[in-house]
Amino acid sequence: MKHTDGVTQVGSAAEPTIWHRLDRLLARLRPHREPLALAIDGALVAVAWNATYLFRLGFERWFSARPAYDGWVLAGVVCAYVLMFQLLQVPKGIWRFSGFGEVRRILLACAIAGAISTAAVFALQLRGVPRAVLALHPVMTLMVLALVRLSYRMLYEHARARITGSDAEIRRAIVLGAGQAARLLVAGIHRQGWIVLGFLDDDPHKRGTRIAGVPVLGPITALADPAVRGAATHLVLAMPSLRGARRREVLELAANTGLPVVTMPSAQEMREGAERIDRLRDIEPEDLLGREPVQLDEAGIGETLRGKTVLITGAGGSIGSELCRQVARYQPARLVLYELSEFNLYTIEQDLSQRFPQLSLVKLIGDVKDLEHLRHTFAKWRPQVVFHAAAFKHVPLMEEDDNAWAALRNNTLGTYHAALAGAENGAERFVLISTDKAVNPTNVMGATKRAAEMVVAAMAAEHRSTKFMAVRFGNVLGSSGSVIPKFKEQIAKGGPVTVTHPEIIRYFMTIPEAARLVLQAAAIGESGQVLVLDMGEPVKIVDLARQLIRLSGHSADEIGIEFSGLRAGEKLYEELLADADTSLPTAHNQLRVARLQPSTEAGAQFAWLDRIGAASRKYESVRLLLRGLVPEFNPGG
Repeated sequence: MKHTDGVTQVGSAAEPTIWHRLDRLLARLRPHREPLALAIDGALVAVAWNATYLFRLGFERWFSARPAYDGWVLAGVVCAYVLMFQLLQVPKGIWRFSGFGEVRRILLACAIAGAISTAAVFALQLRGVPRAVLALHPVMTLMVLALVRLSYRMLYEHARARITGSDAEIRRAIVLGAGQAARLLVAGIHRQGWIVLGFLDDDPHKRGTRIAGVPVLGPITALADPAVRGAATHLVLAMPSLRGARRREVLELAANTGLPVVTMPSAQEMREGAERIDRLRDIEPEDLLGREPVQLDEAGIGETLRGKTVLITGAGGSIGSELCRQVARYQPARLVLYELSEFNLYTIEQDLSQRFPQLSLVKLIGDVKDLEHLRHTFAKWRPQVVFHAAAFKHVPLMEEDDNAWAALRNNTLGTYHAALAGAENGAERFVLISTDKAVNPTNVMGATKRAAEMVVAAMAAEHRSTKFMAVRFGNVLGSSGSVIPKFKEQIAKGGPVTVTHPEIIRYFMTIPEAARLVLQAAAIGESGQVLVLDMGEPVKIVDLARQLIRLSGHSADEIGIEFSGLRAGEKLYEELLADADTSLPTAHNQLRVARLQPSTEAGAQFAWLDRIGAASRKYESVRLLLRGLVPEFNPGG
């Protein structure tokens, strides 16, 4: 296996077998299946007529003893059968699924057509036609038709077993893109039981050419033509470097076909070695964003992290685990994983050990609400850079009475504990992972994160030797508790897909994008700053749900969308900057600095933190306490 221009090659193209070619031929014929099946059945009726004569009269007389008008009788018999097949929809039957139900339909058609033919011969007094032939012909026709269908099914199942190596259905693909990546892809998926029917590519020089024996059928827009799609069961997107508006446009064309759409890994995934080129996957929501890759100041981040001890709280969570993977790329001296969940800690430790075997890992079960344990941990390992990702973030859950108190202690008091332990033990940088829900919060989760930002600002004023900063971004695709995994699960179950409100919109970012920009923020941020990530254009949730349904190969009639109503504390629109805030550019075009209006003095904030331990667990008490520090907190607003 070797790398060329960021693309992993998987060896030379595998030549398709005779079974691949046979299936491809049958697939080309499949769009014309019904008229072709009717023509074949008509020919088989004629074969059965001659076979019946042979059976009745023997080899010596089967031809010579026929009346002169037998050809006309045969033509009439064939017409009668063909008409009856049409009326009973026999051609609509799929031969590879033929069973008792199909044989019963053919039996009925043969019986009726045979009776009509016999009645017509008697009415026309065509006595030269043997009565035994008229009686036996429907039986012979039934046998011939059933035998041909059985033989086809056996051939199909044998070909399927030879192609897929199992009894799984053969998957036939139209590949979008005919570049080098597509050529390498075909070699791999042939071995996995796929049949590639053709390529579509906008390069006019590739039209009419063949790649590994497979034709380039036309431009991408030819997807709209059912004749081009033919018997395809899937569409494969094989343009790993395609980004931006053009990627969204191609996916929209693919979604309109009603076929399931899968994609080869992106160029980034293959460069990082996370996926092989022939490992197809479903379209993920991040593919729909189609933004340009985040460009980082690799040198600046490397200077911040290389050779340092880095501690990440919430290291096994969605954001924390990706931060671990991204930090590990910059060769820190040691990575301290601080995580409350044993399972999450084990999972990220196993992943990092496999990807970065030379990395020194410290795996700690710990709770950010436990200040003494944090002090012990920081004193022992002396982290120079701290990423604080531990948080409760599910908005409706945190609106419950006891959960609201837990969110206040974990999100706000936990931030203070981690920041204090870092400052006391000489940390160079402390980065809080915040959220857009901290802006003009209407829920407890958002208010606790806004309070955490203010704690970080107070710590920056109190402890000058450590740079304290916060990074604020919106919804992260695929993170735990996000709406996308729920949508995919609902689609897999056949729906309906539930959306809270038809007008609800959110800013979205992928987990790797968010993690990379957090590292960039850590490298360029100054103490006391809240850095805001460029989240791109907001996305309407209902549009995202509709596109996921279509890309999974379903229509709106098959899987519907239900609106369940906004949940407790939920907004229709999220903001990244509060109204009174101003925003300044940074050296990185996807990061801006929010200059926040201070609400209270640092001393008052620390005094407020002391009151948390004595606070009642009731929601009203938590809300009043939060309003004391975050005046813009407007529950239900």
